[in-house]
This record gives sequence, structure tokens and C-alpha cells, in this order.
Amino acid sequence: MSHSIQSTIPRRRTTLRIASATAACALMLGAGAARADEDAAAPPAAPAGITVSGLVEAGITAADHGLDRGPNYGHLFTDRTDQLVLNQAVATIAKDAAPQNAQDGDDFGWGFKLQGMYGTDARYTHFLGELDRTIGERTQLDIVEANVAFHVPDIAGGSLDLKVGQYASPLGAETIVASSNPLYSHSYIFNFGLPFKHTGALATLHLSGGIDLYGGVDSGVNTSLGRDGDNNDAWSGIFGFGYANADSTVTLVALTHVGPENASTKAPLGLARANDEARWINDAVLTVKASDALTLITELNYVRDDLVKAEAFGAAQYATWKYSDAVSLTLRTELFRDVQGFYVSAYQGNQDYVLAEAGQPTRAPVLSAGQGATYMALTAGVTWKPASALGWDALPDGFALRPEVRYDRSLGNARPFAGDQGQTTFGLDMLIPFGG
Repeated sequence: MSHSIQSTIPRRRTTLRIASATAACALMLGAGAARADEDAAAPPAAPAGITVSGLVEAGITAADHGLDRGPNYGHLFTDRTDQLVLNQAVATIAKDAAPQNAQDGDDFGWGFKLQGMYGTDARYTHFLGELDRTIGERTQLDIVEANVAFHVPDIAGGSLDLKVGQYASPLGAETIVASSNPLYSHSYIFNFGLPFKHTGALATLHLSGGIDLYGGVDSGVNTSLGRDGDNNDAWSGIFGFGYANADSTVTLVALTHVGPENASTKAPLGLARANDEARWINDAVLTVKASDALTLITELNYVRDDLVKAEAFGAAQYATWKYSDAVSLTLRTELFRDVQGFYVSAYQGNQDYVLAEAGQPTRAPVLSAGQGATYMALTAGVTWKPASALGWDALPDGFALRPEVRYDRSLGNARPFAGDQGQTTFGLDMLIPFGG
């Protein structure tokens, strides 16, 4: 989550490159079909209890704003127009901390997770102070997770899970790794109302009755350790609770991340008292498995920064209908109010998001509405798994194509979408998982 308030770019009327987008999408589909004809040897098995897996996501987005190559305002990870991009190539080595052969997890266990990513998504998920010299190009390298975990039984009548190191934020309905999300593009809440990652320790206490209690301490939002790893000299923390009914058809996770997040005066654009004033990030996600076919997710979000006196709040509703093993449909509706125009921005340079977080001058102007604005976004997407639909057994389980259409609009006087109040985008991505 970063921010800057600067002028918007002028609108330029050009013709949409639908032909190139269509050709690129056809190329993606052809690549998937070609994969079905390969007969690669299976990789060696990992040691017992250790899993090795990966995911490749490539995609393309077209828009009606007429700007050459974007940015698509209101998007971060799908912000470039008419360009086929490698969003993420993710590799994961992990061991579950829960004991493999213990009844109800009633034994002590330990585990770990190492997860790296290469792709255009890494422009926004970067840890400050790590791999800083590798972020000049659009496709970048990133450490998503590097942590050790412990499962401790017989704590307060339940059990305790402890994670120490670097990990993806537990806040939010959407995730960094694409295969866990129902749509290609991300919500305003995910892009502008939540942290992506933390460095620290996070404990989850599992109690009877489906109650979980969360508590943790970390260096902040998307930060690591050391002078270059944190944009200020203060610590932050997480607290909250979770609930699941007996069959887990209803779950609720409500979490708060709080702590100073603005760059201090050790950076050129840092602010005085940045170590003393907190940013409160509050998020609640309710998931209801209404039937075997229908899943409903409701997310509420509220953010307040005490130093710059800026707040934002939003709500998103997801409905996913599983028509078959091969086809599912997702609808997402969202309202997001950026009261002072502080949170929602577009970044033109490959390094600009990271530079803004660090309190450094950006390479190009950061674009914003220039005023408070309320955003509405309507997204409809389809997930199609050709291996199930066509019987292509050579395709990896989980291989998917996901077309979507999305409409964004400013409900007030702001015109941040290339000088207009609205924007329509068409996206398509391809997911290729392996291992596991």
C-alpha cells in the first residue's frame, strides 16, 4: 500500500489494440495445448513431508481509455495495456508444521516455507531492503515468504501455530499467489487498503468452538529489517480473531494491523514524527459456502493514517458459482472511498511503487485523482479448466484460462481514468501449476 497525490495525465484518444490482444490470448491458449502434447519425465520426489510446487501466470489486459500501454488506473498488478506479461512464476518449497501422522495435530511439529517469485507482480510485492538492485526492469525477482513454523499442542485447551520470518499478510480476501484468487485483476481493497507482506512473528491460538486468536509483531507493511529494510524505526503488530463453524461452511476472519508506516526523515521525502503516528488497517472477511456450487465472500475494510490524517474504507462482495469441474463463474462488486485521495494511485515507473514506500523521489509522476474519490468496480470472470473439459490428461491439474471484463467508475467529480470518470478493461490470464 503506497500513495502520492499528484496530477492526472491527459486523455489521449487512440484506437484499442484488440487485434494484438486477441492474438496474444490465442498464443496463450496454443501454448497450453502444446503442453498437452509433451511427455516430460516426472521430477524426483521430495523428501517425506516436504513439498515442491510452482505456478506460472501470464496474462494480458486491454482497455478503452486509449492510452498506449496504460496505466490502467485503479489496477496495480494488471496496470499495463495491450501487453502480454509474465505476471508471476512462483516456486515453493515447504513443510507443514502440523504433524503428518498425529491424530488431531496433538503432537509438536515444525515446518518451513520458502517461496520466490519472478514476474511483473513483483513490482508491488517487493520487500524494502531486499533485492533492491534487481528492480529496474518490469519483470522482477521477489521473496514472497521465508519463514519457519511451529505447531504446539495443549495450549489453553487448544493448540498454537507460530510463524517466524517473512510471510504474506493474513489480512484480506485475496492473495499474492494467483491460484488462490477467483479473478485475474485485484480489488481496490487488496491494491490500496491492505499490506502485502510482513517480517516478524505471527501466532494463531486455536481454541474450542472454532475460535482462533491472532497476535503478532512485525517491522511494518512490505518491510524487512535494517536501515534500508524499513522506511522508519518503529515496529507494528497484528491482532484479531477468526471463527469457523463445525463443517467450515461459514468462516470469519477479522484482523487489524497497526503501526507507523510512513517514511521517516531518514529518507529524502520522509515526514517528521513518522515513528510516532500509526496507520490502522482493519479488515474482515466472511466466507459462506451456501451450497456445493455457490460460495459467497464479503469483505469490509477501513484504513486510517494518524500522521497524514487520511482515511479510506470499502466493501467488496464476491459470488462464485461452480458450474462443473471445468467451469466456474465469479462476480465481484466493490465500493471503495478514498476520502482525501491519499491511497489510490497509479505508478508509471517500474521502481516507483517501491520508491514511494521508501520515501524516495519516484522516476515518473505518481498519478492520483487529486482529490477525494469514491470508486465503484464491477468484475465478471470465468475460470475454464480445459483438462477437465476436454480430457487433456497431459495438462497439469489446475491448468486454467480466466477471461474477465471489468468496469471502474468514479462516482463523484474526480476523473482519474485518463481524464474520464470511467474505464472498461478486458483481461485474460493463464495459470500453469506444477508439483505439489
